[in-house]
Amino acid sequence: MISSLSNTQGVSGKESLEVREIRAFVAKHLDVDVRRITDEAHFRRDLGAGWLDRLELLMLIEDQFADVEIADDADQIEIVADLIRCVEGARVRGRGAPIDALVR
Repeated sequence: MISSLSNTQGVSGKESLEVREIRAFVAKHLDVDVRRITDEAHFRRDLGAGWLDRLELLMLIEDQFADVEIADDADQIEIVADLIRCVEGARVRGRGAPIDALVR
């Protein structure tokens, strides 16, 4: 897991709109209730996402964000927080499309 990265919640403890949109995208793709998409939710154990489901999800997210490349970190993305930090990290570096494109 990518545990060295910071918490996915803002300073106020409230989630950003972008994080909520990533969670909604994951829930929609995996056909699960968005309330199950917590930071600690494990893709395989908690959300029932097999290897192929997870790979497909990562590819779809890469397609939605210009210059976001998750492939190098794919084996390290085991929980939802890992995915969120990976996408946010790309945005902080000034790359990627707006996250709201994910849920359209």
